[in-house]
Amino acid sequence: MNEHQSMNIEVKGTQQQTKSGQMDNRRYIGVALVLYKQIIFYEDKNFQGRFHECSSDSVDLTNFFSRCNSVRVENGAWVIYERPSYTGYQYYIPRGEYPDYHHWMGFNDSIKSCRFIPTVSQSAYKIKIYERDNFGGQMMEYTDDCPSVYDHFHHRDIYSCNVIDGYWMFYEFPNFKGRQYFLRPGEYRKFSDWGATCGTVGSCKRIVHF
Repeated sequence: MNEHQSMNIEVKGTQQQTKSGQMDNRRYIGVALVLYKQIIFYEDKNFQGRFHECSSDSVDLTNFFSRCNSVRVENGAWVIYERPSYTGYQYYIPRGEYPDYHHWMGFNDSIKSCRFIPTVSQSAYKIKIYERDNFGGQMMEYTDDCPSVYDHFHHRDIYSCNVIDGYWMFYEFPNFKGRQYFLRPGEYRKFSDWGATCGTVGSCKRIVHF
């Protein structure tokens, strides 16, 4: 078992010991790093102005800042939303610094809710997309990133999907551009289930941030 797999076991809550009965400190430290998560929102560009630190999902950030023009992700990966209750434009932001909203492909300076993406070892990814709602019509299965859905699926619209393994992002345009849609494992019987107003999907990508 490699180190990455060991961290995955630790995340699930087990404790690994050496044959001599001593705790494996390397794995223990790995757990601490995985469990720590933080994102910092700043009202102004380049991490200036009033700021708010967040370490868990937040359904409404309205009372903490009036606008958001830069973000620093200290650890983990997040999806931030234009409006409260995880609605509006969605943006996937892994660990890093974002000095203005263009760096996270933002459309404006409004961020009103956020959601942490659990960090677990994921060796398999699988998503099934469908031509019609309720899993009807032609189906295509992906296990890897796809920069152009149309080149394989020959349809510009996806009306339902089933995320079997892993976390994914849909993008409005090819090459991972345009509006983004965060997908957790589960069934999405219509495009509004993933927050879209239409079925247009140009590309899809696995979320691999660890």
